[in-house]
Parts: sequence; C-alpha cells; structure tokens
Amino acid sequence: MELRHQVQRAALENRLYGYRRVTEQLQREGWPAGRKRVARIMREDNLLCVRKRRFVVTTDSNHFWPVYPNLAPQRVLEAINQLWVADITYIRLLEEFIYLAVVLDAYSRKVIGWELDQTLQARLAVAALERALAERETPPGLIHHSDQGVQYCCRD
Repeated sequence: MELRHQVQRAALENRLYGYRRVTEQLQREGWPAGRKRVARIMREDNLLCVRKRRFVVTTDSNHFWPVYPNLAPQRVLEAINQLWVADITYIRLLEEFIYLAVVLDAYSRKVIGWELDQTLQARLAVAALERALAERETPPGLIHHSDQGVQYCCRD
C-alpha cells in the first residue's frame, strides 16, 4: 500500500512522467520498485501520463507581402456568404504529414472548399478557394478571412 501511495504521489507530481520515469524516481528515493510493478499500479489506478505532441508550424506571418486589415470582427453575420474563413492544418499519417486547406462559411459553418496536398505551398490555399468559388456565388461585400500566412498573402 505504501508503494502504491508513492507511485501515485510521483505520478501526480509529474504529470508527464510515464512508468519508466516514475520507476527511476522511486528507485532514486530508495523504494524497491520494478518497472512492471509500477506500470501495473499506474494502469490499475488510471495514472496515465499526458503526452506532449510535437507542434507543427503551419503559419508564417513573417513575410514581406502586404497584410490587409481584419474586417471579420466588425461583421455581424445574418446569412450565408458574408464571411468565409480559411485555414490550413496538418494531418499525421503513419510515415508523413499531409496538409489540409479548408474554407468555411462562418454563418453556416459548412465546409465549402477544401484541398489536400503533401506540401504547404500557396497552391493548396488557392485550390481550396477555387473549390469554394465553384460551390457558391460570391455576392458583393463577401469577406475572405485567413490567418494571413504567406500562403494567403502571396501573389498567387
């Protein structure tokens, strides 16, 4: 019971520690604990470590292209096709990342354009926008909002 208490204490003090690190810490403190026993105790007590995911940068806002003012906050949405929101994210596959560009109608929150590619180039964002333009009519005053990364501000 005392070992269980020490495992719980070590795991809760260090939320990023898995059973290997908890075992090492307990052994440094003088507790006779093997990895299998510590892993079993942590599993039984649901003391799973919180894994840190690697952050993949998809926005490059440090560019020389012109940056336009953000018109989205002033816009009160009353119908579709007033504000389109665009962004790019990544999808982790077994051996690589692929990138997904999406254009959403902010009022309906419906995806109206999207594109997948293996590279994070401007053609990805342009293809998603072209798909959205083919899907919907563009009334006067439509705002296309993005994070103003280099893919959205470049010449393309």
